[in-house]
Amino acid sequence: MKKILALLLCAAMLFALAACSSKPAAEPEGSEAAEEPAAEEVTLYVFAAASMTETLDQIIELYKTVAPNVTIVPTYDSSGTLKTQIQEGAACDIFISAAQKQMNQLDAAKDAEGGNEEGLDFVLSDTRVDLLENKVVLAVPDENPKGIETFADLGTDKLSLLCIGNEDVPVGAYSEEILTNLGILETLEQSGKLTYGSNVKEVTTQVKEGTVDAGIIYATDAFSAELTVVDQATSDMCKQVIYPAAVLNITENEQAARDFLAFLQSDEAMAVFEAVGFAPAP
Repeated sequence: MKKILALLLCAAMLFALAACSSKPAAEPEGSEAAEEPAAEEVTLYVFAAASMTETLDQIIELYKTVAPNVTIVPTYDSSGTLKTQIQEGAACDIFISAAQKQMNQLDAAKDAEGGNEEGLDFVLSDTRVDLLENKVVLAVPDENPKGIETFADLGTDKLSLLCIGNEDVPVGAYSEEILTNLGILETLEQSGKLTYGSNVKEVTTQVKEGTVDAGIIYATDAFSAELTVVDQATSDMCKQVIYPAAVLNITENEQAARDFLAFLQSDEAMAVFEAVGFAPAP
């Protein structure tokens, strides 16, 4: 009887051991086999000056490898138009203007004397940076049929029609500043030698199509459109062309917006900007 009981006890122990060995081993905490949770999908709306179209599109493609869960939706137009759209309630996470004026108009850190006459509050103050510098240039159609070589030539009989941006567009404001400092703005207006574009891309297109004798645009747009540049504005003609950028306080994805703004300041992104003539803001 004792032998039988001993055999039964051994059989029971073997059965228990077999059952335990059939159970999968638990993954140790923090092991590589444990799956990481998928990053949350995020959409960011970026409003940027029209002159950034080609470069920012390239950078958005680059950013897909850095943050594949983030979709960047850009809107390009004149900085004044974008400012108005933001003010009227458009969804926007990041704003990049081609001049300080439009950013100041949205920044509560600025008073009326600083440009915020309406007391608007859209800029997340600690994110505002001067991102880029551009140059204002005089561009002409292929083969330069009127032989225009300098800004000074705009005040001569060589010019029949010049295209500039509207006064509420940064490139238009820079253009008027140049023509005023040359003492020829009023003369050109009175003689009907000025035509206008609602943003820098419209001015560029008119020069490219040869419907005007010359146009005042940014160096980067002239490069992208493969236009001939005959002159560049000096510091005594117009102020520095600085592009400020900021995350807006209406964003619903603040950290993702901060991360993308940081990427725009990275060496990788700056290489794209510099390839067409932008420079890091001083």
